Amino acid sequence: MKKLTLKDVAKQLGVSTATISNAFNRPDQLSANKRTEILEACKEIGYTGPNRAAQILRKGQSNIVALVLADSLDYMVTDPVANTFIQGVSRVLRENQKHLLLYAGDSDSITDVVDFVDGFICYGAPRNGALSTQLNQQSKPVVTVDFNLEGRPAINIDNEKASYEIAKAALRPGDRAAILGLRLIDSPSTCRIYDSPLLDAESSITHRRLDGYCRALKETGIEVATDWIWNLPENAGMYAVQAAREVLQSSPRPDVILCMSDIIALELLQCALTMGIDIPGELRITGFDGIEEAARTRPYMATVCQSSVEKGMEAAKLLLSGDNTSMSLPYEIKVGETI
Repeated sequence: MKKLTLKDVAKQLGVSTATISNAFNRPDQLSANKRTEILEACKEIGYTGPNRAAQILRKGQSNIVALVLADSLDYMVTDPVANTFIQGVSRVLRENQKHLLLYAGDSDSITDVVDFVDGFICYGAPRNGALSTQLNQQSKPVVTVDFNLEGRPAINIDNEKASYEIAKAALRPGDRAAILGLRLIDSPSTCRIYDSPLLDAESSITHRRLDGYCRALKETGIEVATDWIWNLPENAGMYAVQAAREVLQSSPRPDVILCMSDIIALELLQCALTMGIDIPGELRITGFDGIEEAARTRPYMATVCQSSVEKGMEAAKLLLSGDNTSMSLPYEIKVGETI
């Protein structure tokens, strides 16, 4: 069946195309009774309104903001840090009568949505690195979070400094130390990094965290060999449990383990307690992010607290303002009970 056009409907109803358009888009231009009459007639003949895509292209505005996540949607929406970030973005957009489109960072291209959104918030460097290039080449506003694109405003915390500070709080001279990191190398498995080349070493926040740990270790006089640095491909429990078991069964066992997320640290903590290891007497543990579960667990986690909700809100505000000024948000070191 041929799709009805605005002209087709106007001809069938014996009114102008402007009357049909006003009924859907400018109700103030018609009386309530006339608008109801037009909409009911359109419904009867199966016409649902002017083509939305054509309207967006014509007006150049859709009131839709795309949130490009770092990875697949099913992974990102279950991550507690990403989840609270999305809440922050959504809150500000809702207050400004804008709509949110979630877009996966492992997608092949942004070309299928670029014409239909007013701008992009990019949360973390996309798994498909080509998306970053595409985002920076298109003309619409872009705000990045937890990574940088040249010439685009960004929202970050100082990950290097924060990691340095939590590590300094945990380390003691003479310690044996290990690091459980995130996406440090290009590997789909939990493994020690050994001599593998570092992945996205210039742009990744996990490498800034590694830089902070290494600075604190060096100042404390501690060396960490690459076989005592683990790579986890995702911030997920199954990978964290595997890393926790490996590091806790190392001989000799570390005195302190620096974890690049609270999810990793919490799995490590539970494995250690199950093995009867005294925390922090025999082993000290640090996390990163400040998720709610880290504060509820006993002993409660030593971690870097950052407000992901605030980060999401500020990213949305920055995009809507059109400002091109980057922001560095505050964080808090929680000493907790694990160090």
